[in-house]
Amino acid sequence: MTTDPTKYKLNHSMIRVKDPKRSVEFYEFIGLRLINKLENPDAKFDLYFLAYDSPKAVSHGNHWTDREGIVELTHNYGTESNPEYKIHNGNSEPKGFGHLAISVDNIQAACQRIEDAGYKFQKKLTDGKMRHIAFALDPDGYWVEIIGQKPLEETENVKESDTATYRLNHTMLRVKDPEVSLNFYKDVMGMQLKRTHESKNGGFNLYFLGYGAPAPETSPNGVNPVADREGLLELTWNYGTEKEADFKYHDGNAEPQGFGHICISVDDLDVACARFEEKQVNWKKRLTDGRMKNIAFVLDPDGYWIEVVQNEKLKTRSNW
Repeated sequence: MTTDPTKYKLNHSMIRVKDPKRSVEFYEFIGLRLINKLENPDAKFDLYFLAYDSPKAVSHGNHWTDREGIVELTHNYGTESNPEYKIHNGNSEPKGFGHLAISVDNIQAACQRIEDAGYKFQKKLTDGKMRHIAFALDPDGYWVEIIGQKPLEETENVKESDTATYRLNHTMLRVKDPEVSLNFYKDVMGMQLKRTHESKNGGFNLYFLGYGAPAPETSPNGVNPVADREGLLELTWNYGTEKEADFKYHDGNAEPQGFGHICISVDDLDVACARFEEKQVNWKKRLTDGRMKNIAFVLDPDGYWIEVVQNEKLKTRSNW
């Protein structure tokens, strides 16, 4: 048996939420739909899976394991009524996870719509020098980057925004050593590097990785060539961190908690995990550990958790 990493998908990113009602409402407002809910009353938590699912969506109608661009919201019972409970968004110390990003049709109209609904922004389009991106805040204070699928000039006088055309484009994680992380995601996880953005003045580089077709050579309208994709991983490297022996990013699972993991769905779970074993990965949980025999967790070089599940369209394994 073999496993083919070109068939893998960057399925979802998990974040913990305080109040699922408020969080689901926000993500549905920006166009995602609840495509699955897994209730775990014995363990006192529920999982909500949201994705773009209109007829215009990339993965419309697919089984939840046969998709990219899902956000998984984890709710631990009781947090909604605990005034002390607060989510760590990864952008205050200790840093790690950065944001989720959606790409939209008409960015000015999309941002105005979010603002009119009463949601707050970390950065509006008009703030600072970068006029082509904004950051909205979800109910827990997680940053949701908003990027355009078309050039700014083309959309500045458009008043409408169609959420059916949106994409859950990427998840951003900060990494200590880009060479080590890029090797891991390319060689072990089988991703391709789609795009690199160097900001020498800002002292950082951004690397966009994912599965599927390579990024086009040109970007027809001067837009990010992968703005119409789903399920990308953005690695952010701040120059110099790789030289600091004690430098470490926060994985989101130690206190203070927030972000939980990214998840890869694979063509054959047993064979894929055997391949990871051959690649000498660090495991958080092997398939054989614990009660749940249908998920594994690999650790990336910075200690971020990567869940591995079976793509049920390619091979049936679990009755999710």
